Amino acid sequence: MEHVELAGIHSGDSACVLPPVSIPQNNLDTIKEYTKKIAESLHVCGLMNMQYAIEDGKVYVIEANPRASRTVPLVSKVCDTQMARLATRMMLGESLESLGLKDKNIPYHGAKEAVLPWSRFPGVDPILGPEMRSTGEVLGLAENFPLAFYKAQEAAGSELPHAPAAWENKKVLISLSNKESQKDEVLTIGKTLKDLGFTLVATQGTADFYNANGIKCDLVNKIGAGRPDVVDLIMNKEVCLVINTPKAKRNYAEDRKTIRKVCLKYKVSYITTLAGALAAVKGIESVKNGNGGEGGVRSLQEYHSLIK
Repeated sequence: MEHVELAGIHSGDSACVLPPVSIPQNNLDTIKEYTKKIAESLHVCGLMNMQYAIEDGKVYVIEANPRASRTVPLVSKVCDTQMARLATRMMLGESLESLGLKDKNIPYHGAKEAVLPWSRFPGVDPILGPEMRSTGEVLGLAENFPLAFYKAQEAAGSELPHAPAAWENKKVLISLSNKESQKDEVLTIGKTLKDLGFTLVATQGTADFYNANGIKCDLVNKIGAGRPDVVDLIMNKEVCLVINTPKAKRNYAEDRKTIRKVCLKYKVSYITTLAGALAAVKGIESVKNGNGGEGGVRSLQEYHSLIK
């Protein structure tokens, strides 16, 4: 499974996709080779959970756990491979060869999303980090990753905007850090939202960035800089989505923390990572373009029948 969020977000809280969508084949081959060597060296019989990071085309091993992870049931459902049953048979003495395992071509995508209990803890800052906070997981299945991700968000209780007829208003509030270092991703998010018909609203820095790059973005006051401000927009339900990434500087960090808490209180969907925002806007685009929107529900058995 490929994580959506980058390293630094706990793997249990990160969205994932299977099959992977952006890992080159040479890196996949390396991961397969490393996994086999580590499993053999540790004499693992059964399941093993491996985590890798890729930077500048190089594969790094983060950890190897000789146990199952909680994503095993989800991987089993996506791949139609009962991993726990097969691992148990091996631990009871059957050989790997006797299980008849082989590589499968999965012609659809499964997106895992974490279920986070923010509403149970009033006052907590709802942001992802290296400490795991999720209490469950959901799975979205679709013929493409954006739609699968969209379904997973809906199942996790963070419903994204969908058909234009259902948009009471189409404003998206964006407040981003590291705009220059990840310029391509930031511009893709803004352009895609504009092309979909949304109105972009942002505070000074983000608004200036988008307008300077030819993407129209309306200005809204920062917290304490005049009324109405970003909190007023959220409280009045004038925005249907908030994309709000953290920033290290103290005054900015406190403002962003307040924004996230207000989103949680007034039940406005929010995203706190750039990778998650990119996946979300592609998911909204997929739904609007009708890629699986009508008749997009299939049984697990129907999906499994497509595997070759």
